[in-house]
Amino acid sequence: MDLDPRLTALRDLGGFFVLRAAEEAGRRLPTLDQAYGPRRPDVQGAPLTDPLTDPLPGPLTEPLTDPLAVRVRRVGAALRAPEPRVAASVAHQGLAARLWSVALGCATLYGAVPDLHPEAMRWDPEGSAPDDLWLTEVRPLPGDAATLAEVVLHGHLEPLAAALRARHRLAPGLLRGNAASALAASARELVRHARPDVASRAARLSRELLAHPLLTGSGTLTGTAFRRRSCCLYYRVPGGGVCGDCCFVRPPRSSPRARSG
Repeated sequence: MDLDPRLTALRDLGGFFVLRAAEEAGRRLPTLDQAYGPRRPDVQGAPLTDPLTDPLPGPLTEPLTDPLAVRVRRVGAALRAPEPRVAASVAHQGLAARLWSVALGCATLYGAVPDLHPEAMRWDPEGSAPDDLWLTEVRPLPGDAATLAEVVLHGHLEPLAAALRARHRLAPGLLRGNAASALAASARELVRHARPDVASRAARLSRELLAHPLLTGSGTLTGTAFRRRSCCLYYRVPGGGVCGDCCFVRPPRSSPRARSG
């Protein structure tokens, strides 16, 4: 099946899978490329250009705020998170879940995945969960695991993790666990709700992706159940507890140093 220009088949899978596409992408929002941070200079000695303050092309001329910081603050306020890195981890996992759901959903339903290049993906950092995403152009790519890894892992989750680690004390293993947990959850939803052929493809692709060098060792997959080897810190949210795939069976006791951030 070819990708349709509005990716309408995703809408029946729920909010985490929906991607607003093509002509629906006209809202003036920052791109995910802008959220991931300043570009390197093109030539040695040239000044850095920062897409967080460069204006978007077109009618919008006011400087952009920092969309990633906006998102972390938005999540932190909604959760009443006790420290910014808790909000940053939850924000990371939320965006990872959206990207995996879109890519895996398209790969299993259509047999192809849209090119989700960060410069073509617009994002509302002030929106509610799940993250609101727009794709400015639907350009099909193969729906195999290698392409999904290139599109999501290398195209988004690596630069997103680097941007968050530059701002917050987040361990690499925690971010790998978030990425793997989000992938496993997306696949589980497809296995649970989609027709058998789609569920089978989702299970196969998720197994292949969890064996990728950037995700291997992040947890154990048994059937559709995933148990991660790290914690996303959600237990630190007031009334949060531990997630269903957490490495902990009960919330650990925080040390005074950890509580102070």
